[in-house]
Amino acid sequence: MKKIVLYLCAGILVLGITSCGKGGEDAGTQESGQSSEVSSVPEESGDGSSESPEEGSGADDGTAGDGSAEVPDAGAEGWSEEMEGLKQAVVDALGADNYWPDMPMDAGMLETFYGIGPDMYEDYMAETPMVSNNVDTLIIVRAKEDQADAVEEAMKAYREANINDTTQYPMNLGKIQASVVERIDNYVIFVRLGGWAVDAETEEESIAQCQEANKLALDTIRNML
Repeated sequence: MKKIVLYLCAGILVLGITSCGKGGEDAGTQESGQSSEVSSVPEESGDGSSESPEEGSGADDGTAGDGSAEVPDAGAEGWSEEMEGLKQAVVDALGADNYWPDMPMDAGMLETFYGIGPDMYEDYMAETPMVSNNVDTLIIVRAKEDQADAVEEAMKAYREANINDTTQYPMNLGKIQASVVERIDNYVIFVRLGGWAVDAETEEESIAQCQEANKLALDTIRNML
């Protein structure tokens, strides 16, 4: 009987030790799993926001840091101080509501449509309306010393071709007829302005209003030069 009781006690003791060991192993496994989960959370940046490795802001994929596409510099919106001053003087003389050119022309457009390449001038400004059915245009070119004649001829050729273009909108005919190419020393200027002259009742009235606007623009530029 004593041996039986002794065996029972020993068995109970062994079962207790085994259970304790298994419980400690389970606790260790659970704790290890929690540590793995914490280490997988993205680190916070200095401003407190989370950032995963794939979300860098300096990716070479043609986008800005906020995900928007970068707009390349067209090289036409920042005229030189001289050209910006001449343009602004014309705007002030005509009145902002009556100055319709609002789209800068880059060097490529100036060469493609007017035949005036970068090797022909030292500086320029050129603007035309963004809306294609308007024709108001202001171009001021400071030609190189030996290229002023060529620039003037290129502008005159463009003007003549424009006048002979039979596909023009009827409302623009007055402006096209009244357009002027004028040379002042090495500066060659093309003015085709008039703004609200398109609302004139007759073509003659439209031409007269545009001629007045162009004369005012040229007188303003001449006085500044």
